[in-house]
Amino acid sequence: MFSLPQLTLSRQFMLVSFLILLSGMLIIGIFLTQQIEMRVINQTTAVTALYVDSFVSPRLQGLEENSVLEIQQIIELDQLLLETPLGQQIVAFKVWSPEGQIIYSQNRDLIGRRYTIDENLASAFAGHVESEISELDKPEHESESRYWDRLIETYAPVRADSSGEVIAVSEFYRLPDELIADVEVARIQSWVVVAVSTLIMYWLLTGLVGRASKTILKQQDELRDKVTQLSEILAQNRQLHSRVRRAAGRTTALNERFLRRISSDLHDGPAQDLSLALLRIDALAEACVKCEVLVAEGRPVAEDFEIMENALKSSMKEIRTISAGLRLPELETFSPAEVAARAIRDYKRKTNRPVKLDDDHAPEAAPEPVKITLYRMVQEALVNGFRHAGGDGQSVRIWAEAGDLQIEIADTGKGFDSQTVLGERHLGLVGMRERVEVLGGTFSVNTSPGGGTHVHAIIPLDLVEYAQAMEDG
Repeated sequence: MFSLPQLTLSRQFMLVSFLILLSGMLIIGIFLTQQIEMRVINQTTAVTALYVDSFVSPRLQGLEENSVLEIQQIIELDQLLLETPLGQQIVAFKVWSPEGQIIYSQNRDLIGRRYTIDENLASAFAGHVESEISELDKPEHESESRYWDRLIETYAPVRADSSGEVIAVSEFYRLPDELIADVEVARIQSWVVVAVSTLIMYWLLTGLVGRASKTILKQQDELRDKVTQLSEILAQNRQLHSRVRRAAGRTTALNERFLRRISSDLHDGPAQDLSLALLRIDALAEACVKCEVLVAEGRPVAEDFEIMENALKSSMKEIRTISAGLRLPELETFSPAEVAARAIRDYKRKTNRPVKLDDDHAPEAAPEPVKITLYRMVQEALVNGFRHAGGDGQSVRIWAEAGDLQIEIADTGKGFDSQTVLGERHLGLVGMRERVEVLGGTFSVNTSPGGGTHVHAIIPLDLVEYAQAMEDG
């Protein structure tokens, strides 16, 4: 037995590089085989889609008005499968209605039967062509499974010429033997190429490193006699001094950034909830003078107390979260659309005001700092709109564009003079601006007295380059 540190540098490199190259060879080989199989299946899918558009679709246009095929249409489909080259390669063919009913099949016993719409069939009704190697293990495969173990199964949508809507889905079955043979040959060839390339790279690398290792060992012996202990100590001292200065500069910047973030989080979170509670207290002070009138109007004073209690509880929870680490763990697994919906739901729970959310083109994922900024910005802007504009016509829209997350929060309230508010260093707008700009984004407010308010932010979804720039700076 021997341990890795007992080996020379060249032998360590040979062992480690062999493991790395072997792992890379396996990963590349598996990836290539999957890509080859996918491309062959996709090619089959494309040919099938073209076939359906050219030959099958014209014979099924009557389904736009009648969900059942006529005898003449059935006869034409039978002849189509017998007379065309591609039809002769098809071993089974079905036509599905949107209700999951088979309205045509070479096996007449299947016509009229209904089956559960699976994922591929649903995707075809949505307008996509789907193809896979099926093991024929579903209920609708009872006829095909008697003769074959597996087939290439393809679903293709049939669209109406007049409206472009999907009126049916045609399902083709082809023998997979030729496809499997092509894939197997390509798989073997790809593995041979990858293995040979890996061996050549390993041989070249070991030769270069072996010669370099001998040169390095020789130079180390020569340098060991020439370098004195004093020069080593001086070099280490200079290096340590430089590190200390850089660390001190980074620590100062990080402390300042951390304090500013605490100020922003305290204002955007619990301060907004406490402000809402204080507004309700003022309302209660006026309402208690005429409590009997309010009860008679169907507006119990207890409702205001409940809103105030929820706002104060939310504030306490937010303060504990900020104290524990200035992060919202529940947002880690959320998509940007879910984060925006969560912020709106929390706002509606506190104010009972409607908010329209448009997230049709929202990105599927985003870094955690972007999601936290999204949540805080939606929260701050909506609460500000409620306080200053009564929450009239509030809406939130998020979408992805050119690698950025676009955020827009608007209302139809009375608006304000943006120059005056920004000149007074309004903490809400300043906090939102700092949150966006610290991630390398841009922030703007478009408003005027009587013209409503539009808050817009653009945040990069890829924070790698920005984070590196912040670290270097």
